[in-house]
Amino acid sequence: MLRLKMPSWLPLDPYILVLVITVALAALVPAEGAAAPVADEAASLAIGLLFFLYGARLSTREAVAGMGHWRLHLTVLVSTFVLFPLLGLAARGLVPYVLTPQLYTGLLYLCILPSTIQSSIAFTSIARGNVSAAICAGTYSNLIGMIGTPVLAGLVLHSTGAGFSGHGLLGIALQLLMPFVAGQLLRRWIGGFVARHKKALGFVDRGSILLVVYTAFSEGMARGIWHQVTAVRLLELVGVEAVLLGLVLTLTSTASRWLGFHRGDRIAIVFCGSKKSLAGGLPMASVLFGAQAGLLVLPLMLFHQMQLMVCAVIAKRWSTDAGDGGAGSLPWKQSSSPAAQARPTHA
Repeated sequence: MLRLKMPSWLPLDPYILVLVITVALAALVPAEGAAAPVADEAASLAIGLLFFLYGARLSTREAVAGMGHWRLHLTVLVSTFVLFPLLGLAARGLVPYVLTPQLYTGLLYLCILPSTIQSSIAFTSIARGNVSAAICAGTYSNLIGMIGTPVLAGLVLHSTGAGFSGHGLLGIALQLLMPFVAGQLLRRWIGGFVARHKKALGFVDRGSILLVVYTAFSEGMARGIWHQVTAVRLLELVGVEAVLLGLVLTLTSTASRWLGFHRGDRIAIVFCGSKKSLAGGLPMASVLFGAQAGLLVLPLMLFHQMQLMVCAVIAKRWSTDAGDGGAGSLPWKQSSSPAAQARPTHA
């Protein structure tokens, strides 16, 4: 079979391509009429299964053991749940000149999501940073995001007309939190099975998210929300998200230096503190926003691919800097001083 090989510095997530195909399928063959409630019920069951598996995979012992590095984890959490939302709120002035109200709501939703786990760990490892810290930081971010994201949604999204209400919080509890807790409680008995069949269950994870995306975009087609966005608006959204990602990367890099973290910890902070979870954000949007979720997750899907591409370039650069004790400066930002480059490192 012929496979296209992307340049190492320009990673294109194949899953994003599958998501785009799913969106196109929903546009051409949406779930309508009698099929719509069946698709909704299937999506709800898929979301429950998804978060049950999340709970079954999470090692509580490892999460507790990593709490000793609290300064690093607190820095990542501040970036994820304070810095990002503040920058999102600051972008309100772009409406309606650059962003439509719906796209702005999607951008704001992106800003309140937890960090990723897998890609943060992968990029931290490539850059020879503190991998164990990245594992714990990503885990804590997702645990807090189970409650923190719905609470922040209630605080910052209620006035945007996104359809969020108290029922969304109840839906989170029933569809996300309860299955997650059940998975944690049953981990003692099923954890081994989940670990042994990690690859197969990974297809279940991604298939569940595809079903959620198909259902959400089908409902959006039925309600005609796609007529509210143009190609020009999408290009403007990409520009806004590029600025957002650049600001967060620069601020986390600078702040971690000011706070005196070693190189390995700084790398973990930058990668964990600048990412947003596609896997958690898509199903959560479906629960919180229902039919309007289709348009609201577009900023998340674009940002996900952007963060992979940009962080891959940064990680590759930092992996070569590690050999000579480099401080891991961003490609667009030189190290502040020779003294900073001479700081001790530990990965």
